[in-house]
Order: sequence, then C-alpha cells, then structure tokens
Amino acid sequence: MTEKKSAEIAPVRLADRPSSSPEAGLLRQVLAYSGDLMLVRHLAEPGWVGTRHSHSHEQLVYVVRGRIRLACGDTESELAAGDSIIVPGGVEHQARALEDSEILDVFTPCREDYAPQ
Repeated sequence: MTEKKSAEIAPVRLADRPSSSPEAGLLRQVLAYSGDLMLVRHLAEPGWVGTRHSHSHEQLVYVVRGRIRLACGDTESELAAGDSIIVPGGVEHQARALEDSEILDVFTPCREDYAPQ
C-alpha cells in the first residue's frame, strides 16, 4: 500500500532505500512516492532485457547514464544519458541495456505493486 500523504515534507535518502532485483541484471530502488506519483531508480547491466509488459500508469523514463533501447508499441528508440521519453499508460513496452545504465522512472499514479510492504 502507498504511504499516506502528510503535511510534513521529509527527504528520501538514496542510501536509506532498500533495493530489489526483480529480474536478472536489474536492480530497483523505490525512492520518494505518494498515492499520485512515484520515483524509481533502476540500475541495468549490459545485456539485460526486460520483460515486455504494459500497465495503466503513465511513465516518464530518464537515462542518467549509459544507453538503453526502448521498444514502445511499434516504435523503437535508443536513449543515452540525458535523454527522456514518456510511455503512455496501457502501451506495451520493453527495455534493454546496451551498456551499464542508470535510469530514473517516474510513474503516475503510484505503482502500488512496487511500493514497499
């Protein structure tokens, strides 16, 4: 379940957030989130290929470092450090790491399936 919204604003420290490995070659850290918005950090090893999937959430992808290939619907794009793209909700997509990569994903609304239990 998502964290409750609060009037108190507190920073989320990267070092304090646990990580998980949902797929071989991928590390995930859920950072700040509310019921409406979620920031997730992914570290992908070269050669990692994610499972093709879709979800109802709108997703903004920002490549911090490295290079990835993103298949989104019928379109494929190569993204490098500093590049970003929006994946609309309901559109099938799949990412692959062409080199060691760090990616920030922003989801709206919050991905409850990613939220720490």
